[in-house]
Amino acid sequence: MDNGAGSYRRFLDGDTGAFDDIMNELFYSLVFFANSYVHDVHTAEDIAIDTFSDLIVHRHRYNFKVTLKTYLFTLARSRSIDYIRHCKVINFTELTETDRLSDDEKSLEESVLADEKRRAVNRAVSKLPADMRTAVHLVYFEEMTYEEAARVMKKSRKQVDNLLYRAKKELRVLLGEDGEA
Repeated sequence: MDNGAGSYRRFLDGDTGAFDDIMNELFYSLVFFANSYVHDVHTAEDIAIDTFSDLIVHRHRYNFKVTLKTYLFTLARSRSIDYIRHCKVINFTELTETDRLSDDEKSLEESVLADEKRRAVNRAVSKLPADMRTAVHLVYFEEMTYEEAARVMKKSRKQVDNLLYRAKKELRVLLGEDGEA
């Protein structure tokens, strides 16, 4: 899938199964991203659902100038910030483990060590300022380009580049040079 744009075109042409493809590919990433803003999984799920429903209701708004993923993450960010403003609460959640391998693929010891490293990284990332944390999440966890992350964050590419540079520098201090806290 070309970040969902092809499936969205199929959906616009009447293929309802194409929207399921988009949902299956992007829903949990969107929930995870919104959760980093609102600090409530159920609210994050609601925001993700609202974001997808906006895509259905307002079909003309997405103009294919950016990837569908970038568009959806921008909507989710906006809705998350609106929710925070509404609740007058600004809390960010720790990043959770993103990709677990099954126990069949790893030995127990390797799994425990990998979990410890992920937790250390998640703790360190959670200590970063909000903009740095968002930039790290979008680029390294969601695998967006700097340009896509810049659009989502409403910043320039250079600002995202600078945020990531400073975030990496700060993470080296927090984690130590060898990557362990």
